Amino acid sequence: MADEIIRLSNINKAFAGVKALQDVTLTIERGKIHCLVGENGCGKSTLIKIMAGVYQRDSGSVVINGKEFERLHPIDAIREGIQVIYQDFSLFPNLTVAENIALNEQLADGKRLVNWGNVRQVAEEALAQIEVRLPLNARVEEMSVASKQLIAISKALRQNAQLIIMDEPTSALTEREVRALFGVIHKLQARGIAFLFVSHKLNEVLEISQTIMVMRNGSNVSVGDRSEYDHKRLVFEMTGHTIGEKAYDFTPDTSRPPLLRVEKLNASGALEDINFDLYAGEIVGVTGLLGSGRTELALALFGMLPIQSGRLTMGGKPVQIRTIQDAIANGIGYVPEDRITEGLFLEQSIGRNVVVRTIDRLRGALGLTDVQEVNAQINEWVSALRIKTSDPALPVKTLSGGNQQRVVLAKWLASNPRVMILNGPTMGVDIGSKNELHEMIKDLAGKGMGLLVISDDIPELLQICNRILLMRRGRIVEEITPEQTDENQLAAKLIED
Repeated sequence: MADEIIRLSNINKAFAGVKALQDVTLTIERGKIHCLVGENGCGKSTLIKIMAGVYQRDSGSVVINGKEFERLHPIDAIREGIQVIYQDFSLFPNLTVAENIALNEQLADGKRLVNWGNVRQVAEEALAQIEVRLPLNARVEEMSVASKQLIAISKALRQNAQLIIMDEPTSALTEREVRALFGVIHKLQARGIAFLFVSHKLNEVLEISQTIMVMRNGSNVSVGDRSEYDHKRLVFEMTGHTIGEKAYDFTPDTSRPPLLRVEKLNASGALEDINFDLYAGEIVGVTGLLGSGRTELALALFGMLPIQSGRLTMGGKPVQIRTIQDAIANGIGYVPEDRITEGLFLEQSIGRNVVVRTIDRLRGALGLTDVQEVNAQINEWVSALRIKTSDPALPVKTLSGGNQQRVVLAKWLASNPRVMILNGPTMGVDIGSKNELHEMIKDLAGKGMGLLVISDDIPELLQICNRILLMRRGRIVEEITPEQTDENQLAAKLIED
């Protein structure tokens, strides 16, 4: 049909005999916003790469703009207007904003010399299409995640994009940045550009989509109009069962000293007059926009950001945290926001990542490692945190996002911390893994640990925290309990100036 950009019919794909896709069918129409959801490993990425010509299907048909392709190559997909914006954006960090946007056109022209005036003009025109202004001479590595997303969209538009596929586009964006991105998507949609939006954030899927396709175990189990779905049905279609989370109900024992007390904490240019208590068994949320000071608070408590003034006590005893070693010695663990670059050694085994924090304890008097004890600890944590792997000796990069997050948790839990700081604990993980991680967090609190959860995932905060600290411009401006608010109210507070 004339309104179809792409039609995939009965697509099958296997890797080493393992079926990744089974009879998957998908049609995307011009000017429509389609959403693709499913748990990690369900086949979403494989399907996207087949649409982009990166993978070749084993069977089935691909029709783009009315033309059937026996064998679709990446250049064919690009010429037909198919553009994929992956999670890493596929940008050159050492080049400027303008150079990244205009690079493909310069290469396509085949000129030996770069026309720098033309580079700037191309970039200005591309950004004007989405009504955005960015510093054209700034290096991409200096830009925020939200700005990189807009650069990638502008780059796609210069290549005559008719369908833009966005893989987890909001995983690292704040609420305000998500609103801005959705605004850009709607502007381009009005011009007839279609979108395939892939996300684990079901609230956003229900907000932005017109059509939804749910995948499970390599098959599309459900396709329909947005009006046919709610959060409960999406979860059921994705997992095959109903997931019900009970809110975390906890009242701290204030007759005993808190695990952690922060008084008048200041960090130059980042934090001002921070005061709060964290009790044993408590899960306290911290939220705010990018630059609100939420991550800086975590870094200060973990010894990565110098504390200028203030007082910290743990169990009623004063402590000084000047370094990461001070934080660890006082029983504080930290799971960072970016587990890939800050939390894991990707090329090392799952097992080595688990025991890296405790390996010194496992050395004998002669400095030799007890291999049996090391393996016992690895197996214990793989089992306790239900890390899905056939062999802990495999590189940790082979795991899904949810399982990688469990490895980071295992690394810290093995050292028996009293306080655990979790920065974006479920970022980029699917709904099933997210629910399991929430239950693990509640279980840790139930065993007496104090947890500080930093997140802008509003449903997550309301579900697992007994208190939420709202930050703005380096200060805690309000303390909220889940009973006092709902998702809309908290979202409105989050974006207030």
